[in-house]
Amino acid sequence: VQLVESGGGLVQPGGSLRLSCAASAFSFSSYYMSWLRQPPGKGLEWVSDINNDGSSTHYADSVKGRFTISRDNANNTMYLQMNSLKPEDTAVYYCNAGVILIGTDPYEVDYWGPGTQVTVTS
Repeated sequence: VQLVESGGGLVQPGGSLRLSCAASAFSFSSYYMSWLRQPPGKGLEWVSDINNDGSSTHYADSVKGRFTISRDNANNTMYLQMNSLKPEDTAVYYCNAGVILIGTDPYEVDYWGPGTQVTVTS
C-alpha cells in the first residue's frame, strides 16, 4: 500500500485547507485510516480517524468542530477538511492505514505517507 498526502501549504489564521491522501491499494475500502500530525519540535499527535466505510469518525479534542475527516472509497482517497485554522495547527500531516478488515476480522497494519506541511501564520 502506498499513501501520498497533498493539499498542505501556508495559510493565515482562520483560513481553511483540505488535505488529501491518495492510496494505491485496490482494497482501500477495507482499511481503517487516520490522520496524524507532528508539530515542529514535538512528537506525533493523533488527529482523527475513520472506519473502512466512513460511517464512524473520531477527533482529537484540539480539532473537534474545526476539522472533518472523510473518504471516497471509489477513488481510493481520504480527506481532512481543516477550517478555522490556528497557528498551533502548524505541523507535518501524515495519513496512516492502521487496520485492514479481512472479512469481519481486523488485522493491524502500519502504512504511512511521506507527509504534507501545513503552516498557519499571519
